[in-house]
Amino acid sequence: MYRVSDVMTRQVIYLSAETPLDEAARVMKESDIGDVVVTDGATLAGMLTDRDIVVRAVAERADPGTTTIGSIITREVVMIEQHCTANEAAALMRERNIRRVLVCDSDRKLVGIVSLGDLAMQLDPRSALSDISEAAPNV
Repeated sequence: MYRVSDVMTRQVIYLSAETPLDEAARVMKESDIGDVVVTDGATLAGMLTDRDIVVRAVAERADPGTTTIGSIITREVVMIEQHCTANEAAALMRERNIRRVLVCDSDRKLVGIVSLGDLAMQLDPRSALSDISEAAPNV
């Protein structure tokens, strides 16, 4: 049985809430990731996803050079403990209708991120989602 720690992405990129949107998009492209954790000083402020950029900025015609990521982030973050099972993570995503969950240790320290694609690759390697996640191009 897979644990969240077995399937999560350990590389977490942090950006300040004051980061301009275009800079955040560049970081995401260069790191080949679809999300970053957003901080306000030493405090976790939320998460920015590629979908947030499209729905809350591009679709609203926000200026990517002057719009800060703090103004469009998802502030309600969902966390799961790294020793939970991959099935528990999938159930949490289904229940909350989300695609990514922050992963913490027993002290609630952030240690990774698990995505729907990460779970699909482990739980059902033959699924279409797994094929897409595994074959995602480095753009």
